[in-house]
Amino acid sequence: MTETLDLIVIGAGMAGINAAKKCSKAGWSVAIVDELPYGGTCALRGCDPKKMLRAGAEAVEAARRLKGKGVTGQTQIDWPALMKHKESFTDPVPENMESGLKEAGVQTLHGRARFTAEDRIGIEGHGEIGFRHALIATGAKPRVLEFSGVEKLIDSTDFLNLAELPRRIVFVGGGYISFEFAHIAARAGAEVTILDRGARQLKMFDPDLVDMLIERSRAVGIEIVAEAAIEQAEDKDGAHRVVYRRGDENHAIEADLLVHGAGRVPAIDHLDLAAGGIETERGGVKVTPWLQSQSNRRIFAAGDAAASPGKPLTPVAVFEGKIAASNMLKDKRTEPDYTGVPSVVFTIPELARVGLLEEEARERGEVDVSFTDTSGWFSQKRLGESHAGAKVITGKDGKVLGAHMFGPDYAELINVFSLAIKLGLTAAQVKSMPAAYPTGASDIGSMF
Repeated sequence: MTETLDLIVIGAGMAGINAAKKCSKAGWSVAIVDELPYGGTCALRGCDPKKMLRAGAEAVEAARRLKGKGVTGQTQIDWPALMKHKESFTDPVPENMESGLKEAGVQTLHGRARFTAEDRIGIEGHGEIGFRHALIATGAKPRVLEFSGVEKLIDSTDFLNLAELPRRIVFVGGGYISFEFAHIAARAGAEVTILDRGARQLKMFDPDLVDMLIERSRAVGIEIVAEAAIEQAEDKDGAHRVVYRRGDENHAIEADLLVHGAGRVPAIDHLDLAAGGIETERGGVKVTPWLQSQSNRRIFAAGDAAASPGKPLTPVAVFEGKIAASNMLKDKRTEPDYTGVPSVVFTIPELARVGLLEEEARERGEVDVSFTDTSGWFSQKRLGESHAGAKVITGKDGKVLGAHMFGPDYAELINVFSLAIKLGLTAAQVKSMPAAYPTGASDIGSMF
């Protein structure tokens, strides 16, 4: 293959697919390449399959909370059947994604890509391709951990494809992946432990609500060990033995499965960026505010692969991909607006956040902080939920600066606060919204 394309997109996830379609529909010659099945992390190895599995855990938890309150009988998860439920969504994704790209006029390629020059890439099985522009949208991969026996850990992709769920599971790291999977596994009957190197878990979320989540996690049998520095993992008597240090003492725990949940980093190491004259920072492609490479102006980057101000979230990848495509097509310098992007830890119940943390808001000046324990409210009472809370932060002008929530269905409710922050609404304006009753949204006015 010796042609020169207007655009080559590396990575067939949400950022890459959206950009490829946009440029192709504008008349550009476009190809997209990925060594993995089309669909990216979110659709195949992350957000969506995780929530498919969570559906089973939610159902079991809902029945258990209402035991003695009108619900009887023993509810449990059939893990292989739940996995088939997940696969009913994920299995068709690659073919559907590729068909959609082809219908949009995008050439679809498979294989590992690497830069061979500032305007060329090589793709295994396809030779070299020249380009006017390239978009790096390769997503993220598990962070490299360094301790003896680290190869015994499986990653999040492997967990989402487990044919059977082992009885004893240790998650390494105290972030999204560990907490979300731990809550699913615990409801499925596993003995679950989270080992976190830090003193504080889920650092990007409100600490008061994280404390509430940790208390709720322990109530369902999840053991959380903070300040646990892993020394080694070894095989013992047909299982794994993890040795970790807390303070001056060594401890050990045995497990049937070890899972990497200690964070992810941009997946760009394999691209030979130096050959393309592409610089990096903070582990990702060094970009301008409009997502163009600082060192090779033919190149753009979006999503988790870019060292942009955006958080590693699917909606960020989507709009960064679209903005990068628009900037390439129109030779413009439009900057993404990251205002009001919410993020959620899909534990049971979920922990949600949008806008500033309390400490960030106070650094900017005088603010009003309303923290409410909502566990006794009707919305929780009807579900039998014991833990829930909300913290809303407003500025001196009354505008909503941040919202933090822990409770059932708060992943949906956080979107109302996202819109408020995006549009610069005040607390009074939000409270004036007439909401259907009784719904979660009807609680919003009482959260300020």
